[in-house]
Amino acid sequence: MFNIEDIFKKFAAESEFVNAVELDSGHINDTFVIETTAKPFYVLQRINHFVFGDVPSLVENKIAVSRHLKKKIKGLSEDVLRERVLTFVRTETDENFYKDDQGNYWNLSLYVDNCVNYEKVPNAKIAFEAGKIFGEFLYLTNDFEIEQITETIPDFHKMSLRFRQFDESLANAKPERIGQASELIEFVHLSRNEMLALEKLVNEDKIPFRLTHNDTKISNVLFSRKGEALCVIDTDTVMKGIVHYDFGDAVRTICNNGSEDEKDLSKVTFNLDYFEAFTKGFLESFGEGISDIEVEYLAFSAKVMTFIVGIRMLTDFLNNDVYFKPRYELHNLVRAKSQMKLVEEIGKNYEHMKEIVRAKYNKNLGRTMTVE
Repeated sequence: MFNIEDIFKKFAAESEFVNAVELDSGHINDTFVIETTAKPFYVLQRINHFVFGDVPSLVENKIAVSRHLKKKIKGLSEDVLRERVLTFVRTETDENFYKDDQGNYWNLSLYVDNCVNYEKVPNAKIAFEAGKIFGEFLYLTNDFEIEQITETIPDFHKMSLRFRQFDESLANAKPERIGQASELIEFVHLSRNEMLALEKLVNEDKIPFRLTHNDTKISNVLFSRKGEALCVIDTDTVMKGIVHYDFGDAVRTICNNGSEDEKDLSKVTFNLDYFEAFTKGFLESFGEGISDIEVEYLAFSAKVMTFIVGIRMLTDFLNNDVYFKPRYELHNLVRAKSQMKLVEEIGKNYEHMKEIVRAKYNKNLGRTMTVE
């Protein structure tokens, strides 16, 4: 196990170690809140170098994006700015990360005090605020030169890659696991053509690339205790992408009335009220930085991004759980079933979702737009 105090001491923190509390919310990395003799406290993270092959570039990406955001956000005190943008701490040897004797990579950031985050959205206000902060993130990074960013997980949200990985896992899976997942496997086969439609538009240069967060689940937003969105966190996956990655993945977690790994699939339903609130906040913050064709496929992106998470979880189950950390036997199968049920629920609400997007976009621009 890790000696957290010794690792923390490798960084140029301004106060002394008191205690470490592990956060149990991520699938990939290990994260600890470091309590110190004076505030601010710190967040120490071990970045999974088996998932992220180029951790040094990943940390450089995060720091570059934080630096850009701080330049764009004007008129705030240093204390307030620390609540709005992640601040990273260098090591005693002036590096962005520390690599321990076991080959583990660590980075340290300032802890944002007096804030909360959610695994599930409690009300429409929080959904609206989440839309605002994710829309603002895309708006503020709209002029970021994406050539500066290293693609730390190549083709992370590329649907054709995920289908290839699924096909390979299915060809090599144990018969028992294939039998346990047979209904989901059939659903994936039937959905293939539809789910490749967004990638086709990207390949045809109809949808532009921009800097995207790529992991916009609701737990990656910090809120004030009054319910105001403060900061987007967990920027490990900031890379070149399309707006639909961030919009769709956020909708996936915000509008699911069940949990991400809900065993009782009757609880997995789609919350249109939350979708409307989130869309309103998102489009208000993004302003005119988003194009008509991007808007046209926002509702569709919710289905695509939910499906892509589902197929990744199913693929991992067929591969004997090598990526997403399971907490019990068949956990990744349960996760995959929950996500694919949500895909079906989004399909049931799809026409209404398109109407909501159209109405919010038209209102922002004061014009009439038809979304096919």
